Amino acid sequence: MSELHDILRGHVGGDGRAPGAVGLVARGDEVEVAAVGSADAEGSAPMARDTIFRIASVTKPIVAAAVLALVEDGRLALDAPVSEWLPELASPVVVRTPASPVDDVVPAVRPITVEDLLTSRAGYGFPADFSLPAVKPLFTELLQGPPRPQDVAARDAWMAALGHIPLLHQPGEAWLYNTCSDIQGVLIARAGGVSLPEFLAERIFGPLGMTDTSFAVPAADLDRFTGYYRAGAAEKGGLELVDARDGQWSTPPAFPSGAGGLVSTVDDLHAFARMLLAGGTVDGHRVLSPALVRRMTTDHLTPAQRRASALFLEGQGWGYGGAVDVEAADPWNVPGRFGWIGGTGTAAHIVPATGTTTILLTQLELAGPSPLPDRMRDFWRYAANA
Repeated sequence: MSELHDILRGHVGGDGRAPGAVGLVARGDEVEVAAVGSADAEGSAPMARDTIFRIASVTKPIVAAAVLALVEDGRLALDAPVSEWLPELASPVVVRTPASPVDDVVPAVRPITVEDLLTSRAGYGFPADFSLPAVKPLFTELLQGPPRPQDVAARDAWMAALGHIPLLHQPGEAWLYNTCSDIQGVLIARAGGVSLPEFLAERIFGPLGMTDTSFAVPAADLDRFTGYYRAGAAEKGGLELVDARDGQWSTPPAFPSGAGGLVSTVDDLHAFARMLLAGGTVDGHRVLSPALVRRMTTDHLTPAQRRASALFLEGQGWGYGGAVDVEAADPWNVPGRFGWIGGTGTAAHIVPATGTTTILLTQLELAGPSPLPDRMRDFWRYAANA
């Protein structure tokens, strides 16, 4: 038994804690993996290295990489308006102030670009105040928030609804969470000429050998899938079932969410991390150019945008689809560290300066964007000090 195993074990089982966890810490070719606890609250199967998890927002960096694959192909340009592919966003309007009613709008001062979507600065998404009038339709019309794959409208209907929602800020003005990644998924499908699942399978998952990453778990693999829980009342055992193995992720969704719809395993996510650390090529398979990987893992926010986004980013920056550490606020915050967390209890990061990868997968929902749970912080602290 390793120290990693012991750290995970201390955060698993009973008292509303996660039923199980899988953690990976890799330093170059040296890889440490630990699996502890159970795949569900009933203890019907032990957690294993190949257990499949709902990775939620850890989907975001993968989808951003797929957008960049289209940039590399020449089918998209970072500074190009998205209106050619997303005509619903050809003439966006913006609420006069963030607190204005949704019908008090002004025209956008410039078009939304591909890079606006990649940096989450298109004007759509969540600010620190979720009660603002222009934010509410993201929940009521688009079903943004905790992932519910089977409940969201199909792609074109979703985009039609989005087109009637005003931007909260002018394009490029502010970092806002989540919605831009879902729009990226639509952009990929339309510019790529195939569905988002097909494009990801062809350009990301296939070349990298990510055989267990998809938007739904095949029936033959449901025995490797976890239950999904949130902390509940003590009299109910401390856990509330959110989704069972044969629930929302057991069939393909009408709207594959680029913001949070994927399932995956620790080794599949490690393959994606290895690709980024290697500058876009792994085992002879080139997914992205080194220049695009560098751009993806570089902070693009201004100091003011980072401050305004502290609820989500805790003072750090944002690249394409993931956070970028810009200051050493905690032992694990190495400048240049890139990655993100998922609301279903997952996290995946790379540290380009040291060649390190850290991946933590659990099946316990986060209570909110901040503060992050002790299980994540203890895992990151171990990885930073090991």
